[in-house]
Amino acid sequence: MKYTYQENTFTIDRYPTTDNKSLQAWSAADEHILNYLEEEKISCEKAVIYNDRFGFLSTILADKDPTAIIDFKSQEKAFAFNFEDNGLEQNLKTNSSIDELKGEFDLALIKIPKSLDLFRLQLAQAQASLSENGQVICGFMTKYFSKQYLTIAAEYFEDCSQSKAWKKSRILILKGKKAVEKENLITEIQFSGNKVFKQHYGVFSAKYIDHATQFFIDHMDVRLDHNKILDLGSGNGVLAYAALEEKPQTEIHLIDDSLLAIESSKMNVEGENVHFHYNDSLVDLEDNSFDLVISNPPFHFEHETNIEVALELFKEVKRVLKKGGSFQMVTSNHLNSKTHLYKLFHKVDIVSQDLKFVVYNCH
Repeated sequence: MKYTYQENTFTIDRYPTTDNKSLQAWSAADEHILNYLEEEKISCEKAVIYNDRFGFLSTILADKDPTAIIDFKSQEKAFAFNFEDNGLEQNLKTNSSIDELKGEFDLALIKIPKSLDLFRLQLAQAQASLSENGQVICGFMTKYFSKQYLTIAAEYFEDCSQSKAWKKSRILILKGKKAVEKENLITEIQFSGNKVFKQHYGVFSAKYIDHATQFFIDHMDVRLDHNKILDLGSGNGVLAYAALEEKPQTEIHLIDDSLLAIESSKMNVEGENVHFHYNDSLVDLEDNSFDLVISNPPFHFEHETNIEVALELFKEVKRVLKKGGSFQMVTSNHLNSKTHLYKLFHKVDIVSQDLKFVVYNCH
């Protein structure tokens, strides 16, 4: 899609591409941030940008040499795609939300994420690297507003002001750094027995092991001949951990699009037979190589419900499964996944279901 800013026209597209015409690569909140920067004549020479999922802000402000926070492999690919499409050099400075930012910044641009914990993590990181007179500009759509935005912001900044609405979006302007102690932003979750799972802020299911995952673990069938297992969309690694509890000597691989998820799972799942993959696809995994694939697959991306990504992953699952291998997954009843699974697998069994979730076993 085309977007014109200061007489320059950019082409910004989503990655992965989508057939859903209602989904685009930016929102009014992104545009609102740009408008505010222009109206207030704010310099972007020393800026860091958060949650720019498809590179909209980073592409448009590329000539200002910003630092982009990239927490997803698909985000990294979206940036590369859009930079190339707009004839920009692939020399953008990048960082993650959990690695210390190098240098000092005068400006942080944050598209407020759905996860308030992630917002806190990113705000703490940005504030620590901000100059004394630096400021943070946060964009969000008004329908997603939470009073917690202001509560969290007030922990780090003296001055927290809010703009008027524009195209159903608003921005927060944060100034005046407070003196705060460095925090250890790691969540601890009690699992079965004495096992405590650790995970970075912003990783799925921050307060407890979610019901779908617990339901799946109760019905997951790990057998003696499952010598090589893939945990697809591994999150904090709880499914892989449960599989290893059933078969300790199995070779297990964990893959997730989220860097924060992969780094979290490394804190919870250990062993010489454990392998981690930070990727949004299974392209680097061999054909016919896994006896079992287990998954609580992603269907929600921020505030969107999008099954297209999961459906593409299911196609790859079929490729990496050995003949006679099993794909076991849990999903919401209302998504009607069985229809899609039947297009790929010869046999799709419902192992168990309740009012909200269903566990499938596909061969």
